[in-house]
Amino acid sequence: MTRFTLPMLAALAAALPVRGAHAQAEDSKVRLIQRDQVAAAFGKGMPLVEVGDYKIHASRREGAGMAEVHTRDTDIAYVLQGSATLVTGGTAVDLKSIGPEELRGSGIRGGETRSLQPGDVVIIPNGIPHWFKEVSTPFLYYVVKVRQAKRQLAMEEVR
Repeated sequence: MTRFTLPMLAALAAALPVRGAHAQAEDSKVRLIQRDQVAAAFGKGMPLVEVGDYKIHASRREGAGMAEVHTRDTDIAYVLQGSATLVTGGTAVDLKSIGPEELRGSGIRGGETRSLQPGDVVIIPNGIPHWFKEVSTPFLYYVVKVRQAKRQLAMEEVR
């Protein structure tokens, strides 16, 4: 079985087409995040890095979440611990904007259900509804969020 590491996830993220990508002041230098900082971030579930064209989160879930749609961010997630039932696609129910390019709903009608286990990698393109319907706790996963152009699908859901 192939074990993915954070550098491998970064390589996956780099392989995705990003329209209009450019160097930014905040990501123009090599950055090391020490393991103590990473462990602390997973303890709370928080971002490690957020710059204009990408984000890296140390994500932690203690229970089911809301349905999510990111109009510009493609999520590339690597599961470290726990398990989850992920529903993708379908129609997000009661979808509302909670901030710029971020939508949330109470669940998903239809869609495809997947079981996530440690070592799995899932790629959720921007504009695709997704929902962690069930999780074993704690559910820990790295997420690399790659900024892309908006997909029309997500914008039509809100109208």
